[in-house]
This record gives sequence, structure tokens and C-alpha cells, in this order.
Amino acid sequence: MFKKILTLLLLSFLFIMLGCDKPGENNKSDEPDETSSQNIDKDNDDEDTKTGFKGLDDFVDNMKELQENFEEGKEVETVNFRELKALLPEELDGLNRTSSSGEKTNAFGIKVSKAEGEYKSEDKSSRIKISIVDMGSMSGWAGLAAFGWTMAEIDKETEDGYERTIEYKGCKGFEKYNTKRNNGKKEIMVAKRFMVTVEGDNVPMEAIDDAMDEIDLDDLEEMKQLSEKDKRSE
Repeated sequence: MFKKILTLLLLSFLFIMLGCDKPGENNKSDEPDETSSQNIDKDNDDEDTKTGFKGLDDFVDNMKELQENFEEGKEVETVNFRELKALLPEELDGLNRTSSSGEKTNAFGIKVSKAEGEYKSEDKSSRIKISIVDMGSMSGWAGLAAFGWTMAEIDKETEDGYERTIEYKGCKGFEKYNTKRNNGKKEIMVAKRFMVTVEGDNVPMEAIDDAMDEIDLDDLEEMKQLSEKDKRSE
């Protein structure tokens, strides 16, 4: 089952990469001289190295890691969701925590642990949700399937807002915000295993940033190290 998924993902990625036009391909003159042709080929090769083939290498590495995890029976013991819940703040600036939940799932040998907290203003008009997910053995491909930005560089801006990849406290992340609707989200990948997401409705981006600052990323790093240490000692 998972081998088929791996094969389909890889073939799809290769099809996209090979089907892309190279920069400048449609702008070549009908009879370019030999020197110009060599320069164009060199520029295209350099561009491929910087973009497409680098992404392909990353994709292949992730696919190999996932395949090895399943074929070798490698297990990743996820953090207890109660420990993740303990990282959720009791309240945010002007918003009270109205609910919190946590769960751990294990399906087809894939273990995932998750904690969520929801925060609302007194009049319920503003809302922020924080989720912390230990992707466990899914971490090799979840970034590809569910969080495509982990393998891309994004910087887009429109009249309605923006979306872009960022670096946050040494971790790669992604944020987007709609200035007309006053909603957005911020996602941070921690230790290549935990996904921390803050989503906000009817709040400024600063409130989303402040909510992310409330999560101690160092604690997540330590949780990963401890879980791996415990597994090795068994």
C-alpha cells in the first residue's frame, strides 16, 4: 500500500519537473550562434541546479526515509498528548481559553499525537486556535502531503493579503494573512517532527504572532530527544 503511494508521489513529482519549461526556452532566436547557445545552456543548467533538481533531491531523500521507516519496521514513539496540552497557554492577550483537547491515534502503524486549544474574546467575535501535532512516523512525508511549503520558498502578495515562507527561531515556517477578512495562520515545523499551527479569525496578524510566541519550542526539542532516548534504551 505505502510502496504504491511512494511510487505515485515520485512519478507525479518527476512528471511535473520534467514538464516544466526551462527559463528562456521560448525566447531563443531562430539561429543562435554557438557561444550564445553555450551560455544559454549553462544558465539553464545553473537554474535547474538551484531550483528543480534541488527540490527533486529533497523529495527523493524524504521518500527514501519514509520507505526505510516502513520496510525496516522503524517505530517512532510519539509524545503523550497530555505533555503537548501542557504547552498550551491558559490565556492569550484579550482572549480566554474556552476549550482544550488532545488525542493519540495509531492506524496502520502510523502514530500521531495532537493537542488543541481554542481562545475567544468575551463577545466571541475574535478567535484563535492553537494546535501542536507530533507527526511521529508520518514526519517523513506529511510535510510533502499536507505541508507543501516545507519544500518550497513562497513569497506572494495581493490586494487581499499575503502568504510566505519564513524562518522562526531557527525553524522553517509559513504564514498567510487576509487583510480584508482579518484572518490568517502561522505554521512552524519544529525538529522535523512537530507542527505548531496558530489560526486566527477577526484578529490582527500581531495577535497570531504573539500566540505563537507563547509556545516553548525548546520544550518540543527536548521532548523529541527524550522520546528517542527512551526508545533506544528499550
